[in-house]
Amino acid sequence: MQTRVHLTWIEGRIERWIRFGRMAGETILTRTEKRVAFAPGAIFALVRWSSNDHGTVESRIDILRAVDAGEPCSTVPCVTPGGELLLRLSGWPKVEAALRSVDIVESYGIAPEDVCPDHWRHVHNRLTAAMEPRPYTPARHAAWLKRRMVTT
Repeated sequence: MQTRVHLTWIEGRIERWIRFGRMAGETILTRTEKRVAFAPGAIFALVRWSSNDHGTVESRIDILRAVDAGEPCSTVPCVTPGGELLLRLSGWPKVEAALRSVDIVESYGIAPEDVCPDHWRHVHNRLTAAMEPRPYTPARHAAWLKRRMVTT
């Protein structure tokens, strides 16, 4: 079973996009909508932003792990059936801080979808508490890869 994400892009009104993740498939529905799919276990980031005539209505980022059939999951708008939430933040300052954390990971040449899931939970907790998250370094990543080899 794949996790499907419905994306919409209407410039300046509704913007939903995938910030990172390895897609297993993509279907173009209309000029402004598409559906992407992720295999079970894949980690991806969904950014949702929308506005109306009075300004921004929604700014959110969710980092999720795609679930397999029968696994418990959290419901997230635009995501079917849902996913395991690793990070969920709302409000542009927190979303922007989370995106900076993604940029830092990428600056080391590490794909954000390969990062230890615990790091995204850490980023969520620290930003929720208005604290600076610890950076994910190549040394932390090497330790995660070794831990994953031992536990699988």
